[in-house]
Amino acid sequence: MSEATAVFSARRPPTMTTLLEIKSSVLRQVQVRPSFRRRTEGEPGSTGADPQEPTAAGAWKPGDGVEFFAHMRLILKKGEGRQGLPCPEVLLRSGSPAPAEPVDPSRGLRALTQEEVEMLYEEALYTVLYRAGTMGPDQVDDQETLLGYLQQVFGTSSDEHAKAIERVKKAKAPTYALKVSVMRAKNLLAKDPNGFSDPYCMLGILPASGAPREPGPHKEQRFSFRKGSKRGGPLPAKCIQVTEVKSSTLNPVWKENFFFEIEDVSTDQLHLDIWDHDDDVSLVEACRKLNEVIGLKGMSRYFKQIVKSARANGTAGPTEDHTDDFLGCLNIPIRVSGARACSPRGLCWWLCPVIPPSLSHPSWAGWGPYAAEEGEGTAFCGVLCPGTPECSLCASGLCSVGSRGLWEGQGGELPVCTPFSQEVPVAGEDRWFKLEPRSSASRVQGDCQLVLKLITTQRDTGMSQRGRSGFLSYMLLLSRLLQFEHRSQEPDSSSWRGELSGPAATVLCLHGAQSNLSSLQLAVLHWQVSSRHHQTCTLDYGYLLGLLEDLQAHWEEASSLPQDQEESLVDSFSAFSEFGLRLLRQLRDYFPATNSTAVYRLELLLKCLSKMQLFQPSFESCPFETELNMDIAAALKRGNREWYDRLLNSKSPREQPGPQRLAGLVHLADTVYEDLQSCYGVYASLFHSIVEIDFFTLTFRQLERLVAEEAWVLTEELSPKLTLEVASGLFELYLTLADIQGFWSSLPGRDSRSLALAGIHAPFLPAVKLWLQVLRDQTRCRLQGAVDVDTLEPTDASSKHSSSAATASLCFSHIQELWARLAWPDPAQAQALGTQLSQDLCEATLFYTELLRKKVDAQPGAAGEALCVVLNNVELLRKAAGQALRGLAWPEATLALEGGLPRPLLSCMQALDEDLQQEVQTVTAHLTSKMVADIRKYVQHISLSPDSIQNDEAVAPLMKYLDEKLALLNTVLVKENLSRVLEALWELLLQAILQALGANLDVSADFYGRFHFALEALVNFFHAEGQGLPLESLRDGSYKRLEEELRLHQCSTRECIEQYYLDKLKQRSLEQNRFGRLSVRCHYEAAEQRLVVEVLHAADLPPLDANGLSDPFVIVELGPPHLFPLVRSQRTQVKSRTLHPVYDELFYFSVPAEACRRRGACVLFTVMDHDWLSTNDFAGEAALSLGSIGGIARPQVGGSSRARQPVTLHLRRPRAQVKSALRMLEGRTNKEAQEFVKKLKELEKSMEADP
Repeated sequence: MSEATAVFSARRPPTMTTLLEIKSSVLRQVQVRPSFRRRTEGEPGSTGADPQEPTAAGAWKPGDGVEFFAHMRLILKKGEGRQGLPCPEVLLRSGSPAPAEPVDPSRGLRALTQEEVEMLYEEALYTVLYRAGTMGPDQVDDQETLLGYLQQVFGTSSDEHAKAIERVKKAKAPTYALKVSVMRAKNLLAKDPNGFSDPYCMLGILPASGAPREPGPHKEQRFSFRKGSKRGGPLPAKCIQVTEVKSSTLNPVWKENFFFEIEDVSTDQLHLDIWDHDDDVSLVEACRKLNEVIGLKGMSRYFKQIVKSARANGTAGPTEDHTDDFLGCLNIPIRVSGARACSPRGLCWWLCPVIPPSLSHPSWAGWGPYAAEEGEGTAFCGVLCPGTPECSLCASGLCSVGSRGLWEGQGGELPVCTPFSQEVPVAGEDRWFKLEPRSSASRVQGDCQLVLKLITTQRDTGMSQRGRSGFLSYMLLLSRLLQFEHRSQEPDSSSWRGELSGPAATVLCLHGAQSNLSSLQLAVLHWQVSSRHHQTCTLDYGYLLGLLEDLQAHWEEASSLPQDQEESLVDSFSAFSEFGLRLLRQLRDYFPATNSTAVYRLELLLKCLSKMQLFQPSFESCPFETELNMDIAAALKRGNREWYDRLLNSKSPREQPGPQRLAGLVHLADTVYEDLQSCYGVYASLFHSIVEIDFFTLTFRQLERLVAEEAWVLTEELSPKLTLEVASGLFELYLTLADIQGFWSSLPGRDSRSLALAGIHAPFLPAVKLWLQVLRDQTRCRLQGAVDVDTLEPTDASSKHSSSAATASLCFSHIQELWARLAWPDPAQAQALGTQLSQDLCEATLFYTELLRKKVDAQPGAAGEALCVVLNNVELLRKAAGQALRGLAWPEATLALEGGLPRPLLSCMQALDEDLQQEVQTVTAHLTSKMVADIRKYVQHISLSPDSIQNDEAVAPLMKYLDEKLALLNTVLVKENLSRVLEALWELLLQAILQALGANLDVSADFYGRFHFALEALVNFFHAEGQGLPLESLRDGSYKRLEEELRLHQCSTRECIEQYYLDKLKQRSLEQNRFGRLSVRCHYEAAEQRLVVEVLHAADLPPLDANGLSDPFVIVELGPPHLFPLVRSQRTQVKSRTLHPVYDELFYFSVPAEACRRRGACVLFTVMDHDWLSTNDFAGEAALSLGSIGGIARPQVGGSSRARQPVTLHLRRPRAQVKSALRMLEGRTNKEAQEFVKKLKELEKSMEADP
């Protein structure tokens, strides 16, 4: 077992096999439980047939219906939140902190022994005291601060701390090494004829004397971190090493790593040459031979050239011959630090490499060298920077100002050398270096990228002596610092993002660099420690996700780790995934959908789990037994079941009796629906987009099946003992179950027939029927109570109805909404339920109007305002009932729809509307009856007014009275009722005027003219310029009769008689086949000046004899009599015992054509039944205008009269409008009028015995 793995061995997490067992157990539970659909098909009595009507074993407390409808409003309000699909903006209502997640101290790193703590403390102190490299700007450079911080972290006393520091200082200093990564070069010179070069690098460590260091016994190895590298064994180089040759390029990429042991970090330098390879000599072999030479005397020409180019004052001439062409070099001191003291023409103190005496410049005269100063054991020679190419600092780029171009451009003005710190940073350095020439005659160009890092290889600490690797030491130190920082900054917060203080970050940076930990190893360590710490003290998931992203980035660059470190990473993934899956099992507890903070934490957790899944293909030992999304799905299923079981046990335990469980099951179903809303609106998108799991479908299928099975068992138990209270509970339960089913159906592409809830309505039908009976009775109670407390006064200034109407309207609205929520799926059953409910609604409406009428009848002196309120109440209820009935439409499978409504419902609406219209007419008549006496008084005033006064004066009192009354009615009546009252008043006025006309006979024409004026004035008044009644309704019905009588009263006797015949011509038979038909043919012969009438036959005459037949004959006469005084009537023969007589008889009437064209001239056919022993019976009559026959209307053109088409006349009886002219004539005393009336009365007597 590896040392890193051993740290976690105390609490090693279980493998994913546990989760597979969980998933399998869930599947077994699903398979053991029979589905609702199978039980429905297998159980007897579970078909869709209507069960027997239940007998109520209990009764809902009648009361006044207030409690019942209050409960119904709660049901409806519950349904309002279930319309449409939920959206996250509605569900995420709280931004409060997320619920605390469970923590387990045992899931962190194992507790260290006291000895291990002391060794870790020593390791930390050793790291600070023997640091190498320059601190960065964000790091703490003060050693005392770092030591004091470690004292706080480990909780040691001052004495213990001082003793520990003293022990560490006495320890042997570590061995330093320089890790050099040669990355790439760019813009090199082209040395080959093809325009490219074949560059390679040779590099080594030079002491300050300029000679290469003698090789030591330690053998450094060259290796590559590249994944899958197939390079050979390590190079045998000790002091000088070489890279590969990159052929034909000016921008070579090497990415090779080298280690060099450093004896003196203050004076040693790194020297690097870049050459163009031109021969076949193996560079590896050359370096091997070169490193076997002891001293300087036996070195080959290659090494001499390296030494010469490395010297600060090297002056190799251009004439020297080289096997390879030189491309540039670098001289980098390992530890160089300078102190600035600059002015425009001043001096700067610089750690000066050995500048040879040959370097001189005329400008230096008079400036002279300054006396050397001692500083940190390094001599400062105080030489003024010349800014010339001969200056090795300026030429190498170590000076930020020196360059020959800059100096030459100043025209002799000496620039100031501004040195910068060249010490290798603590965390290493990755930068581009400008290539240097060997001498002033060398021509080079380009840059080289190097990564430099100072590390320690031999540490005199207890952990190193016991073989503990730097990887493990860093892990323990990071864990210690992380715990301390979390306690210090935010001990009780779950949003801590692992922000380390400056001292903590500095100590970790020093230790990681000295232990030669790669970026990948550091990322692995930070993830392992932080993820473990999170399980003991909650962190921000965004911080953990950032660590995983950092780990992934470094993994892609160098994805190889030692086996023990990879195993420890696998264990950390397994532990965290187990922890995360445990949280997902309790999703609703730790990540409630209403808490936006918790939901965001869930999103980050899922991203962490998904990010870990990406590492699975890279591990030799996989941390996941199955795919991660399968593990998550199994955890979610188990969590769903556990949540449901807890909910069931708390709300509806199975050990309780059925009626007691019912209320809890309703709450359970409501909770499940709300949970499904949260799953769809919040959770589903997260799981689908991050881990590709259809969480909503998974949860819906599982919970829907569980609820359906529970509902089936309970309804089966409660059906035999159904009471009204139980029916109410079952009704509410069904509504929620239907909502769950409808939720699924509302989603695109989802079929509810596959659900366990499909067909769930069948066992609930008896309860629904019984509950509708309760609804009917409670509605009546509610209406009764509302009318009892009603004062028949408007509820407020803006309304014109009373409180009971508002209550009744609200009840009907609730019934309509409840039916819409019920949405019974079976069409036949829905028709029966809807029909019954619509009938109950109509009966409740009529019951309310009856209550109002009784309330008004109980108040004999009820004011007109109360009657107006009653009218408004009935109108409001008529609209509310109509709207509610239209909302009760049900899906009809077989019956056709009329007007968009089922025929039974439409018939019910029409019947109710007729009843309400009749009720309105009754109340309106009651209201207008109070004005009858006043109207008659004012009409009588018009009739008694003398002819000497003007008509408008006679009508003025009536108009004033009506204006006052209608102004009052307009303020208290709604528009519809005002129109009804106006119509009733209009009819009342017309009848009063007709009575006044009938009571005054043989009066002057001015009398009738005055009433004609009054009638037109009243028409304009009631029309009110379009704001009142329409002119069409005003000038219809009784108005026409009155207008006709007024006109007739102003006509002569003969004009009245002509009007009588005109009315006969205008009359149409309402029942054309009731009295039979008569076919005739008529024309006028102008030559003989005679009218020819041919009676052809009759058909379908009414039977007037006892034998069911008749003995018909036809009387033919012309009228009016005063137009044809000398013409007598003629008659056909009697046709015995027939209802279809055939006559074919011609009759001639000698009359002038002018008389036939007169107003009202006609031929009248009267069919009579001949009786031998009594008066003949009247069968029917018909009139034909003479002005329309041939020869009168148009000249007759040749041909026989029999060739003309016959005319079929429908027989009829005289109507009221025909008798109006007769009544006018009855009031006349002249002889002509009396004789005409006498003749008509004789005809009427024969009609009295007709059937």
